[in-house]
Amino acid sequence: MILVADHRPEVCEAFAAAMTREGYSTVTFPAHDMLKWLQSVSESDFLAVEGVLLGDCEGRELVAQKLRRLGKVPIIALSEASGLDATLRLFAAGVDDVVRKPVHAREIIARLSAIWRRESTSKEALWSEDGLVVYGYGRDLEIAGQTVKFPRRELRILEYLAVCRNRRVTREQIFNAVYGILDEEVEESVVESHISKLRKKLRLYLGYDPINTQRFLGYQLTRRVAMAA
Repeated sequence: MILVADHRPEVCEAFAAAMTREGYSTVTFPAHDMLKWLQSVSESDFLAVEGVLLGDCEGRELVAQKLRRLGKVPIIALSEASGLDATLRLFAAGVDDVVRKPVHAREIIARLSAIWRRESTSKEALWSEDGLVVYGYGRDLEIAGQTVKFPRRELRILEYLAVCRNRRVTREQIFNAVYGILDEEVEESVVESHISKLRKKLRLYLGYDPINTQRFLGYQLTRRVAMAA
């Protein structure tokens, strides 16, 4: 999901609608509410954040600083007027890019993707076991040495499982990562459909299913289990 902060509800609504049309879930806040949310957000919920747009709002430098302390989520600040001092303060606070409005949602997504790619080149893969390599930040999978494209929702689920590789995650946590914490228009059960498709594809490519499921406990990426001789 993408977080949007702006003091004007109509601006938040416009960006949310534009991002939804492009297939991205969006959660909007006034800046002070985003700060409150960031102070209490759980690790699993923060892992669901794919990017942040900081519009015209008081305290956005504080928001950027808090976000940067929490993790490497891409941050784009939206500017309505040129001003070197303000731009430099935003970069000093930790934003990755400053974009002059008006700007199309597709350009924002392209800029977020560029930030994800730059970040991914400086990190090891999130998961690299038994021929499956998951990089994160929207980068395509590698399976048996070949680059493979998966639908964005399925890829996001796999990335989230890779990030949480040392523990199980519930359907609710996966839903929050893919659709957004406050999305009430999509049923949580859609996660099971995505995971079913994902497991079939992975089994076809790998010859085994790397997603282990335990009822009531959730999902976890696992290595191939060696067969007894």
